[in-house]
Amino acid sequence: MSLEINIQDIKKFIVVGDRVLIKPKSPMERTKGGLLLPPGVQEKEKLQSGYVVKVGPGYPIPAVADEDESWKSKSDDVRYVPLQPNEGDLAIYLQNSGWEIEFNHEKYLIIPHNAVLLLIRDESLFE
Repeated sequence: MSLEINIQDIKKFIVVGDRVLIKPKSPMERTKGGLLLPPGVQEKEKLQSGYVVKVGPGYPIPAVADEDESWKSKSDDVRYVPLQPNEGDLAIYLQNSGWEIEFNHEKYLIIPHNAVLLLIRDESLFE
């Protein structure tokens, strides 16, 4: 199932919770032996790779109410356990656990954090 989005700027996307927005890498079109692969073959692979575009805030931590310390100000600020992926990381993820969206005629995937198996971070790209 694919969803097409008609806004103009990806910066307006807010990824919620423990989700990761990924731009899939274009699959290899040939095998090591030089045979051409049809597009459906790569899409059926269980593991895929792509670049992290946006990351959600993480897993929410419930607010702890300290009844003993009445002098403290009560705060309902939600805190989060942050996720490991950063924007620009190459992620290896499980294909069947995500949702596909189309934005500006390009395919993106929304993947839960637990579907990301491996991250490759090249710090030299950001220097």
